Amino acid sequence: MNRQRLVVIGNGMAGARTVEEILARGGDFDITMFGDEPYGNYNRIMLSNVLAGVEDESGIFLNDLSWYADNGITLHTGVRIDRIDRAARTVHGSDGSVTGYDKLVIATGSSAWVPPMKGVHVPGRGYHQGVFVFRTLDDTRAMIRYAREHERAVVIGGGLLGLEAARGLQNHLGHVTLVHAMGHLMNAQLNERAGRTLQATVEKKLGIDVVVDGMTTEILGKHAVTGVKLAGGRVIDCDVVVVAAGIRPNAQVAADSGLTVERGIVVDDQMRAAGEDDIYVVGECAQHRGEVYGLVAPLWDQAKVLADHVTGADAGAVYAGSQVATKLKVAGVDVAAMGLQSPEREDDELLEFAEPGRGVYKNVIIRDDRLVGATLVGDNSKALSLIKTFEKGLPVPEDRAALLFDLGGPAAEESVADMPDDEQVCNCNGVSKGALRSCVDGGCKTVSGVMDKTRAGKGCGTCKPLVQRIVEWANGGEAEEDPAASYYVPGVPMPKPELMDAIRRYELRSVSSVFAKLGGEEDAKSKMGLASLLKMMWGDRYVDERDARFINDRVHANIQRDGTFSVVPQMKGGVTTPADLKRIAEVAERHGVPMVKLTGGQRIDLLGIPKEKLPQIWAELDMPSGYAYAKSFRTVKTCVGSDFCRFGVGDSTALGIALEERYQGIEGPGKMKLAVTGCPRNCAEAYVKDLGVVAIDGGKWEIYVGGAAGAHVRKGDLLATVGSPAEVITLTGRFLQYYRENGNWLERTYAWVPRVGIEKIRAVVVDDEDGIAAGLDARMDAAVAAYRDPWKERAEPVTPGQFRTSLPLTVLPKVPVRA
Repeated sequence: MNRQRLVVIGNGMAGARTVEEILARGGDFDITMFGDEPYGNYNRIMLSNVLAGVEDESGIFLNDLSWYADNGITLHTGVRIDRIDRAARTVHGSDGSVTGYDKLVIATGSSAWVPPMKGVHVPGRGYHQGVFVFRTLDDTRAMIRYAREHERAVVIGGGLLGLEAARGLQNHLGHVTLVHAMGHLMNAQLNERAGRTLQATVEKKLGIDVVVDGMTTEILGKHAVTGVKLAGGRVIDCDVVVVAAGIRPNAQVAADSGLTVERGIVVDDQMRAAGEDDIYVVGECAQHRGEVYGLVAPLWDQAKVLADHVTGADAGAVYAGSQVATKLKVAGVDVAAMGLQSPEREDDELLEFAEPGRGVYKNVIIRDDRLVGATLVGDNSKALSLIKTFEKGLPVPEDRAALLFDLGGPAAEESVADMPDDEQVCNCNGVSKGALRSCVDGGCKTVSGVMDKTRAGKGCGTCKPLVQRIVEWANGGEAEEDPAASYYVPGVPMPKPELMDAIRRYELRSVSSVFAKLGGEEDAKSKMGLASLLKMMWGDRYVDERDARFINDRVHANIQRDGTFSVVPQMKGGVTTPADLKRIAEVAERHGVPMVKLTGGQRIDLLGIPKEKLPQIWAELDMPSGYAYAKSFRTVKTCVGSDFCRFGVGDSTALGIALEERYQGIEGPGKMKLAVTGCPRNCAEAYVKDLGVVAIDGGKWEIYVGGAAGAHVRKGDLLATVGSPAEVITLTGRFLQYYRENGNWLERTYAWVPRVGIEKIRAVVVDDEDGIAAGLDARMDAAVAAYRDPWKERAEPVTPGQFRTSLPLTVLPKVPVRA
């Protein structure tokens, strides 16, 4: 007997998940799938992470092409189904193919909705140059490519997708404005107070400008985007526009083929198209009991019922709709929402808490002693218990405040052993505790391995701590160590020493060559770390690829929250001259610099400089950079020292200048801040620097390493006591080189020194027990010799957009001009 033919229209998350559920139930079909895109199945939720550069494309694929072959599935990529012939039981593809079916699943998903706006399309060409929607992997790639050479973006739409797009674009552009037509952000999920709280956090902490009640009516620009116009006449200048205003079900092929379509394709409780026995619908294109769902959790519920019914595993399976509860990070902000936004009946109870200064808003809505709605912004600590209470219809506590707060002290952490196996852990990918335990029982013992196999934690990521606890519990108390934890960067599977050996062996002098030889596809999260490592290793033989640099390193200035930059001229050891002070003052006055500030590192910071003015500012200053922007050697702070101070026992100023002249601009895994103080009174705070030098009696100097006085406070460890400034300079260079070669990417010395141990560092750097001191000295000498002032390139930009205009900016009150 021939197997039945199952055809699936759509290869997105809904279609592929449905096939997975069918296979899991032993469904015996000849399966053929059609997908518009030329790929396997990927997680659209993760596109925002790809846009932000925190996730590589390869990490978002749920099923690669080999999965289809391994399961005997015929996949037609890049083929759209234009028509369903219900009488002949065939589907007709855009490539001219005709495919017969016995059972048909429609999983066409949804597409980006573009509001009517003048100028958004160019006749015969599609979207206007610089206009993008945010729906597919190709959309994301196109945005990244275009944004690299442009400066200012407007994102239209203040829902979840728009917020994620705005956050992601900040990795590529200097300034992002979010425009939302409604009165508050995420109005479909949040009430007005919650939306306003989210807006304040997005503006204050993320530096994204937000415009609400802003209806975009026109995209400006003849040949490429130059701005957007709002209904009130306001114009916002930009050169990139991303439309993320919502989605609409892809139901046209169903409507053209005679199926019942309203908002979506109408289905019954078995997910069958209305009036059809053998045509099923799943996902965002399905309308069930009047509802169309745009979240993934309902999709998983639908796929299970469909699979139960089409395979006969449970012919009585019924989809009764989904309780929509979401817990996620929106542009880095914790948000949870379920049920009602606000009370609907007079007897509904409302408990509400707001703490605007911390960006926190919470509410719960109770009806008949059951939770019917809850909203959390800025604090998701109670989200899991609220979701469980909401979804299971559990009675609420008599003291309602316990729903939002741990009264009488923190609540005990729920034991994972007591959680039922069917309790959902990952809402984004529908993974239960039982699925995680089965994965561990099947031999996968690492947290990352379980996440890869089950996809738990691969969506918004908020469930990762719980996933780790469950994996540890299932392992008997402790998960196995993940080998990837030792990788220097995530995109190249090697610890730092092995990576450096391979780079030297194959003479890999560019980031792209490292990926090509050692890491496969390029990984955005790894580029900056590799660029720093290669420059440290090769010096002037390093091949610089600008797309591997962060915006600060591309323009040699520190980007500020409003899209302007700060300029910090070098003042070695904090020492300047009247002529230099006068020059700085004249340049600041001539260009109307909004703020001139003395930094904690004894430098003058000119804040609020537009990017296109940076070359001119530096030309007029004619001073070297103070390196206030890079993962590099920064400044050497000094006290007055022995020349003027009556307590000074050593010339700290001269030694600080000598150190800064020698090591200026040297790259490292993290920032390197130094200080030299002329006596133990420590006026220059040398004890709490990455490297600090303190003069003591008898003409001697103490060298301290691994100190910090920022978000972390740590007194440095004593490395050595030496008798001359020359010895200080030698040991300083040797220590910095040893750190450069052995520190992990972004690991500051205050973490690296205790990790390696001061005894080990002292043995290598001071006592040369490993016999590598001469090599460390030589490699530091080579790095010093390779130094070039980055502002020498100001007259000839490295890339066309390096200093391209990105202003005017709206004047922001947060940068006051003081008289």
